[in-house]
Amino acid sequence: MKRLICLAAMAAMLGAPAASFAQESGSNSGASGGGAMRSATDRFRNANADAIEKDWARAPVKEAEVTTAHSVNAHGKTLRYHATAGTLTIRDDAGMPTASLFYTAYTLDGQPVGTRPVTYLYNGGPGSPTVWLHMGSFGPMRVQTDEPTVVRPAPFAFGPNDMTLLDQTDLVFIDMVGAGFSRPLGETAGSAFWGVDQDADAFARAIMRYTTKFSRWSSPKYIIGESYGTLRTGAVAFQLEDRGMSLNGVVLLSSIMNYGVRQPGYPQNFVTLLPTYAATAWYHRKLAHPAATVEEQVQRARDFALGPYASALAKGHMISDAERADIVRQMSELTGLSPNFIDNANLRVELSSFRKELLRDRRQTIGRLDTRYLGLDDDASGDSPEDDPSSSAVTGAYFGIFRDYVANELKYDTDVEYRMSARGLPGFNWNWNHRPPVGGPQTTPNTAVDLATAMRRNPYLKVMALNGYYDAATPFFSTEFDLAQMMLEPSLRPNLEFTYYEGGHMMYLSHDALVKLHADLSRFYSETANGGAR
Repeated sequence: MKRLICLAAMAAMLGAPAASFAQESGSNSGASGGGAMRSATDRFRNANADAIEKDWARAPVKEAEVTTAHSVNAHGKTLRYHATAGTLTIRDDAGMPTASLFYTAYTLDGQPVGTRPVTYLYNGGPGSPTVWLHMGSFGPMRVQTDEPTVVRPAPFAFGPNDMTLLDQTDLVFIDMVGAGFSRPLGETAGSAFWGVDQDADAFARAIMRYTTKFSRWSSPKYIIGESYGTLRTGAVAFQLEDRGMSLNGVVLLSSIMNYGVRQPGYPQNFVTLLPTYAATAWYHRKLAHPAATVEEQVQRARDFALGPYASALAKGHMISDAERADIVRQMSELTGLSPNFIDNANLRVELSSFRKELLRDRRQTIGRLDTRYLGLDDDASGDSPEDDPSSSAVTGAYFGIFRDYVANELKYDTDVEYRMSARGLPGFNWNWNHRPPVGGPQTTPNTAVDLATAMRRNPYLKVMALNGYYDAATPFFSTEFDLAQMMLEPSLRPNLEFTYYEGGHMMYLSHDALVKLHADLSRFYSETANGGAR
C-alpha cells in the first residue's frame, strides 16, 4: 500500500513541470498532451519567421553605395571616370525615412566639383525605372543599336558610348519608387508616391539629397526627363526652385506636358498627331507626291493641321459636305490613308487605327514609340496592332544587359529584384490630380504651367525640347502646342528651343541621331553652365 502511494506521488511530481510549461506557453489544451505539441509548433513557426525576416530582400534604410573606376574613349580622347551605384534615403518633413531611391552616378575624374555641371536623369511611364536613358542614351556605356530592327537575343552588343555626355556633365540616373531597385521604407506604402505631385516631391527630395551628400550645390544643375518624365520635370523644376535650388537647364526628351489633349471629345490630339502621320507615311513611301525631305513633309502637315484641319474638326458634324470632302482629300495626300478610310473615321483617325491601316496591304503594322519599326499580327484584318514592335524590339536587351552590368561591372550586390515597372503592384493606381503653383487644382495634369512659373522666377533657366519625327507616343507637334501655351513673355521666349531628330520616342537608339543629340546638348551646356552670363 505504501508503495502505491509513493508511486502516485512521484507521478504527480513528474507531471507538474509539464503542466507548468504548458501554462507558461499559454496553452489551453488540457489533459490530452496537445499543449506540448502546440508549443513545439509555435517554436518552429517563430524560428521560421525569424529566418524569413533575416533573409528578406529589402532596400536599405541606411544609404548604400559602391564606387568603381573606369574609362571610355569618346570624342577623340580618353575619359576617366568613377561610377557609383547606390541608394538615396528620402525623408518626410518630420525626418522619418520614407523611401530608398536607387541611382547610378558617373563623375569625370580630375574636375572641380564646384564648377562641374551635374545632370539628373529619369524615365517616365509612370512606373518605369530609368533603364532606357541609362543603357541607351548619354551614359559612358550603351546598348549598341542603330537601325529600327529587333535587337538579337544574348549575347547582346553592349559597349563604350562614343557619344556620351560625360564630357560635358556628370550624370545621375535615378529610379522612381517601386521600380528598379527603389522601394518605400518601413510602414510607408508605395501608393504614397504614386501620383503626379507625390512622385515629383520624391524626385525633388532625392535630387536635393544627392546634391547635399556629394557637395554639388555650387555646380551648374540640370534635369533631363523622358516621356512621362517630362511631365514630372515641369513639377520638379518648380518644386526645386520653390525650395531654393535654381536650375541652369531643363531638357525635355519626347515630351507630354499636358494630358488634357487626350480626353475624349477633345480634337486637339488628332491635330497634333497629323504631322507624325505625315512623317511616317513619308518614311514608308506611302505618298503619291512626297516632299524631298521629312522636314518639308512635316511642315506641309503643320500648315494643314493648324489651319483647315483644326477648323474642320471644330465644326464637328456641322461641317459642309464640300469642306469635308476637301479635308478628306488633303488628309489622304498627307498621310497615305485612303479617302474612304478617313471619311469613315469622321476625319478623326485614332493612332491604333493608323498603325494598323497604313501598311495593311503589306500585312504589316508599325510601332507606337517609333513608327519606323514593323510588326506582324496573327490577324491582318484586325482594327489595331497586337503590340508595339518598337517597344518589344529592345526591351529584352535593355533589361538583360542592365542586370549583368550593375552586378558585374558596377559591383552592386543586392537581393532586391530589379523591377521592370511599378505597374501592377498592389496599390498602383496613379493619382492624376495636380496642384499647380498658379490657378486652381487640376484633375488632368498640365505641368507646363509649373515650368512656366519656374522660368518666370528664374529668368536664366533655359529649356530644350528634343523631338523625334517618328514618335507617335508623344508627338513633336503636341510638344510644340503644349509649350506654346506657356504664354511666356517676349523676353523669356528665347529661353525655350526645339530640336528634331530622325528617330522615335527613344531617338538615341539611332547612332546618327545620337551624334546630333550630343552636338545640340553640348551647345546647350556651353550656353548655360556659366549661369546665363554671356
